[in-house]
Amino acid sequence: MKAKRTLRSVALIAAGLLATSTATGLAANSANAAAKSTVIINETSAMTSLNSGTPDTNLVTNSDIGYLTGAGFWYYNDGPTLVRNKTFGNFAIVKNAPNDFEVAYSVNHGLVWSDGTPITGADLLLSHILSSSDYSKKAGLGDPTSDTPSFNSGGYGGPYDSHILGVSLSNDGYTVTLKYDSFQPDWQIMGPGPSPVHALELMADGKSGLQSLSVNNAAKAQFVTDFNNGLKGNGSRLKKLGDVWSNDYNIQDINSKTNPLLLISNGGFIVSSAVANTSVTLVRNPKYNSGPALTKTNPLTKVIFSFVTDGAPAAQALGNGEIDVYDGQPDTATFQQLKGLKSVKVETGTTMTYEHVDLRTGNNPGSEESATEAKYDGPFADSHGQKAQDLRKAFLLALPRQSVVNKMVAQAYDPSNQADATVMNSNFLLPAQPGYGTVTAGSGVSDYTDGTQAQRTAAALKLVQKWYPSASAGSNTVSIKMLFKNNARRIGENLLIAAEEAKAGFKVSNVGNAKWSTLLDDPSYDVAMFAWAPSAVSQTGNNANYQSDGSNNHYGWNNAALDKILKALEAPLSASQITAKYLAADKIIMDQAWTLPLYQWPSVAAYNSKLKNVKPSPLVPNMVWNYWEWHF
Repeated sequence: MKAKRTLRSVALIAAGLLATSTATGLAANSANAAAKSTVIINETSAMTSLNSGTPDTNLVTNSDIGYLTGAGFWYYNDGPTLVRNKTFGNFAIVKNAPNDFEVAYSVNHGLVWSDGTPITGADLLLSHILSSSDYSKKAGLGDPTSDTPSFNSGGYGGPYDSHILGVSLSNDGYTVTLKYDSFQPDWQIMGPGPSPVHALELMADGKSGLQSLSVNNAAKAQFVTDFNNGLKGNGSRLKKLGDVWSNDYNIQDINSKTNPLLLISNGGFIVSSAVANTSVTLVRNPKYNSGPALTKTNPLTKVIFSFVTDGAPAAQALGNGEIDVYDGQPDTATFQQLKGLKSVKVETGTTMTYEHVDLRTGNNPGSEESATEAKYDGPFADSHGQKAQDLRKAFLLALPRQSVVNKMVAQAYDPSNQADATVMNSNFLLPAQPGYGTVTAGSGVSDYTDGTQAQRTAAALKLVQKWYPSASAGSNTVSIKMLFKNNARRIGENLLIAAEEAKAGFKVSNVGNAKWSTLLDDPSYDVAMFAWAPSAVSQTGNNANYQSDGSNNHYGWNNAALDKILKALEAPLSASQITAKYLAADKIIMDQAWTLPLYQWPSVAAYNSKLKNVKPSPLVPNMVWNYWEWHF
């Protein structure tokens, strides 16, 4: 599993851990006592790492915590509109020639990490290591397209990787210039983000505590040397840093014994403690000067992410004052419970997160286990030719998408938003986005929408019978192992799917897996059901899901014609041209019967009415994007 840097979608868990409302370890009176400066946010999945950039840690909870502890050149508001963070620095096009497109990123002087170390352009260079396959190969760190590199990053692939020609650091050390082979339409969100590279160097040397400023500055200078050596083909030192970056941040318990070098921040908050599967506590970063200033009106001093099961436990915790913010996917009863709570404000709408079902056709060649795992030879494998394609189409024909929406999603919408509770029919556009009607009218998705579900399921059974003449409803002729999170909504969706697929001769497994996110590349699964949660708006945002070498392509999809279409999106195009590319791409995906979207996620945010300036956003991080404005 890989996650694209800056343009990524985050694999999202719909609902959380099996815990009671007291699983936070916080009594209601303690939360209320700290209400003026402490906010407790419900997260339905536990933190798995302090680094959300590796394939196995690409989760929303990890990303949310990273947002509060990091600040860079831009962020999205609730528009969602891209906002430049001029407190951190500035960036601009400095050359726009046919074969030479350059963008300079300058960090403002005077910014510091939480340990007091100055933030400079050197801290931007790690982004290139994490995103350039050419650099990784040249430095001897591994080929991300065929094996697991030293920096096990999800940032490889996409426009940056395809078009970057070089990177340079200015003489004063505060500006990094990126050189591309052509103009990039998403250039504003392809730039570098800051990382405390001195901490990587220190941990690679075995340091386990904060160091003096002089030692930190020397470590940062060493990183620049190591980076330049990598450009020359010598990445031996970088391999040690890669091991730290890829592995050392993957912790769930944080206490006084935790290496403080892992906790260095330039965001408004610093992680101070964590109890695995229970909570994560962040405290204000006293040296924070990299982003928008915290409000002067009772600014927050502590943020606690509390992991409480979605549904009644979370609603009860909000009602009891054990949490201040709920952001989940409630069922009908929970939604009504939330609306009935006193001193709680409830906001509804839609997010840009969308649920989907993916069918495996082969192994992911870029996965960490690809060298040792068995070759996928299940019913949907491309190696079985037309038979596999027919079975894939049969499975998607019998997918009861409208029933899933009606029974598992519609109830989470406020009556005023019921029109949004609809089946989603494009892999590239959401129902309200321009061009959606054009794409869905010509993509071939009508195969999966025309007629009744009973008629589509009957057609599915005929396709199965083409290869298995004795197949019938309930025959369990074709066994399918489905990967999904074992929470209430996904369990319900799986049961609906299994019941309908059985009518077409399929037997779908019904056991969820709490560790689903680490198993997306596992060839023992034929089908996966989860959600993508976009963190940016871009022309090429979904490419990584479908390109043969795409960083989010877990299921072995491979089509040269599709790769060519998606590659063409990495260039300046008019709105009509973009829509045409999406249409052409969706046609191929529908014809190959790889995947179908299910629905766009509803947004239900409920929070303490005394908490001000909460403005839910459709993009990740949905709730906390403007944490600096929050106050009681």
